[in-house]
Amino acid sequence: MTAETAVRGTRDVAAALEAAVVHLKSRQHPDGWWKGELATNVTMDAEDMLLRHVLGIVVPDDQERSARFIRSQQRPDGSWGDFPGAPGTLSTTVEAWVALRLAGDPEDAEHLVRAATWVRAHGGLEKARVFTHMWLSLVGLWSWDECPTVPPEIMFLPSWAPLNIYQWGCWARQTIVPLSIVSSTRPVVPVAFDAAPLLTGTPPARLDPLWSVAGVFQRLDVGVRLFGKLPLNPLRRTAMRQAAEWILARQEADGGWGGIQPPWVYSILALWQMGYSLEHPAMRAALAGLDDFFVEVPDAPGGPLRWLEACQSPVWDTGLSLAALLEAGTPADDPDVLRAADWLLAEQVTAAGDWQVQRPDLPSAGWSFEFANDVYPDTDDTAEVVLALRGVAHPDAARVRTALDRAVTWTVGMQSRDGGWGAFDADNTSRMPTRLPFCDFGNVIDPPSADVTAHVVEMMALEGLADSAECRRGVRWLLDHQEADGSWFGRWGANHLYGTGAVVPALVAAGVGTDHAAVRAAVAWLEEHQNLDGGWGEDLRSYHDKAWVGRGDSTPSQTAWALLALLAAGEDGPMVERGIAHLVATQRPDGGWDEELYTGTGFPGYFYIGYEMYRQVFPMWALGRYARRTSPEPVEGP
Repeated sequence: MTAETAVRGTRDVAAALEAAVVHLKSRQHPDGWWKGELATNVTMDAEDMLLRHVLGIVVPDDQERSARFIRSQQRPDGSWGDFPGAPGTLSTTVEAWVALRLAGDPEDAEHLVRAATWVRAHGGLEKARVFTHMWLSLVGLWSWDECPTVPPEIMFLPSWAPLNIYQWGCWARQTIVPLSIVSSTRPVVPVAFDAAPLLTGTPPARLDPLWSVAGVFQRLDVGVRLFGKLPLNPLRRTAMRQAAEWILARQEADGGWGGIQPPWVYSILALWQMGYSLEHPAMRAALAGLDDFFVEVPDAPGGPLRWLEACQSPVWDTGLSLAALLEAGTPADDPDVLRAADWLLAEQVTAAGDWQVQRPDLPSAGWSFEFANDVYPDTDDTAEVVLALRGVAHPDAARVRTALDRAVTWTVGMQSRDGGWGAFDADNTSRMPTRLPFCDFGNVIDPPSADVTAHVVEMMALEGLADSAECRRGVRWLLDHQEADGSWFGRWGANHLYGTGAVVPALVAAGVGTDHAAVRAAVAWLEEHQNLDGGWGEDLRSYHDKAWVGRGDSTPSQTAWALLALLAAGEDGPMVERGIAHLVATQRPDGGWDEELYTGTGFPGYFYIGYEMYRQVFPMWALGRYARRTSPEPVEGP
């Protein structure tokens, strides 16, 4: 690269950063936070339509807007998928078909005929997931007798007992408790059509051998279902009341549960089954809060649309946005920076939560993902918020320092026995819940992951704790969990690019040399997977098809993750220059980036997320770090 090219490149990066900062600042809420839209798949909308039918609260205009959105997402082959570019998914297509029939689309409509044909060709309704079968049982299109169940008596199990509710990840825990009520009461509010077009007539699969683990749990489920058919007895009534009290104790200020759709809607159904009217304050708050999760698109071609966000991510988005602004050279005492810092400081969680079952003596001080989630702060959000706030020149420095010290203590205290960190709980590693027939959707536990552990290790290192025993154990965990190809698996982002982009900066921050074999292997892996256009991309199918690992169309966020790893590793050659040039070349005139593909992960292999803010904050982050290395003058934003 010539000196003239280098100077021109530096100017291009500076201009890109300036435009990006202006764009990001324009999206900040007056109260100081950022929140991008969070896209998933149409099961959110289909299940909302089914919920409103069951509760008798259908608003026809709203239902048609949701149905119009579902129709807009159908693939040419008749199916619906779980992310842009994905192949069709059986359960998603089944739920979409049922929702459109509920909205009044005739069975012989061309789009529904295509959908039903695709469903039958891929195993039929019989092969759909457990949750899909449960939703259809609620409206009389499937039999509760064919659904696995969790008995409400699970509430009686102490925290040390196998299969107690605290062995489940927090998202699964908040789902199975209400479902234990729903699957016991087995409500049915029939619809005026049947599911015959989706059925193949295939008989149920035979049980696995009795001597296998799967076979034992399958037969246990049969026994539980038979027990559930008995008339309600005092023990079961007591268990159901205890479950309902557990649910109500965890309702958040916004009316929801955990800030995510599954426990929210199942908790509504459970309370409804326990006799809570829709006018009860808890139910009114729950339904009103759920309405706030809708995104309205009034001017869409073909008519207004609306779709439901599975969750909202303002704390995560604000922490990342604040860090990106600072990386881009925005002054640490900039008014917009201070507004973001003040909002984050006010969001620190001090309430008790389920994580205290494993860590009863640890003072609460983390951050959660959503606007209102005081029960389930997580180590990932907390680490990223600490990394952002520590760079702010706040006028009340003592307030910030106190909040950070408490957050670091909480996060370090959440380390699991193996040295890594899970997101919401410590030592949530029992495999037993994953064996139940009920759990065919995966990811019902919260074991340590490379991306979360890396964020915590990086936070600890920058907070001066690199030599602590906890940080060294975290580094050892990361080194032990490197993949054979040199990458790291990404639990909460897609996929090996996310894991690798998190781990390499953490290792280097913690004192692992850039010449360490693990770092060099990661650099070699990134070099091998750079696309011809200079960017990086990884298709979400990499979670179940290794041929896609590190492979896919370039995206701004994944390109930035790769660059963050390379910059931390000390790379400054053509590979980095091509990546930086790709980000500069693909930036929009308004300073943002486009990213149609999803790069976020809810449940690997099952549920994926399109974070609107990722396409903005991570390219800024990477460009800012590059500019700070190459610019002869300090880089400052507007």
